[in-house]
Amino acid sequence: MLASIPDVVDVHLAGPGGPPDLVIEIPHGATRSADYARLAAQLTSPLPAGLADFFHVNTDAGAPELGVAIAAALALHGITTAVLRCQIPRTFIDCNRRMDASPADFRAGKVTPGLMPWITSPEDRALLRGLYDRYVALTRTAISGLSPRGAILALHTYAPREVAVEVDADIVTNLRAAYAPATFPTWPLRPELDVISRGTDGTDHAPAEVVATLRAGLAATDLTLANSETYPLHPSTLAWDHVVAHPGRAICIEVRRDLLADPFEPFAQMAIGAAKVDRLVPAFVGALRRWF
Repeated sequence: MLASIPDVVDVHLAGPGGPPDLVIEIPHGATRSADYARLAAQLTSPLPAGLADFFHVNTDAGAPELGVAIAAALALHGITTAVLRCQIPRTFIDCNRRMDASPADFRAGKVTPGLMPWITSPEDRALLRGLYDRYVALTRTAISGLSPRGAILALHTYAPREVAVEVDADIVTNLRAAYAPATFPTWPLRPELDVISRGTDGTDHAPAEVVATLRAGLAATDLTLANSETYPLHPSTLAWDHVVAHPGRAICIEVRRDLLADPFEPFAQMAIGAAKVDRLVPAFVGALRRWF
């Protein structure tokens, strides 16, 4: 039986019971100010001033609410879902990264590092790695316990615009400059939704019928779905493991955060609009049901 681990992962189960048919993994699910403050208070490394700003900009606000809503809707169709919401802020350690990947790997994947550069004390590294290992172990347990028809949705949200800022000690100052009212609109606008499925060699690992159904469902609400326009599917991420190990039965999707936040506020805990979530749920449910 899957169970939550306090301060590591929240497990939300929906459906008729038994082994889950679907795991919705939200590895960047620490979206509350309290998630950041709780772990920051345990660290001894000197953190950049105002680092909570980076936390709010870089966490997947709206993904937990959307995941739970999708699970509730799927339950009406007899589908059991386990929603795994990571509670470890990626501001310190990223639970969707391979910890042995090199800086060059992360750059090739267009993603932030696994362990952030401001984590300098050995004690902090050990603490964070222990939390990471517990989260990854539970995720693997959940996936290994899927029903015979089981599938995986890795669910993320991203900021509306692609802001090019280095992840270093000056991250907060540079983010504030990048989000200044006169500057922010100049950054490239990201797709409304993006399936992260193409490897760097161009191979598309997405389940074609699920993607086609999702694209059609979104089009009915005037939303569009891109295919790896923002990032490649890269081996430096643990999403790669899910997709490659379960061909045709796993998908990774990014949702633009302003489609869920009400309003979008980059440097604060965001309120998520129920109506905005409800707008997306039918398209996801229709697509995911192609697996079942």
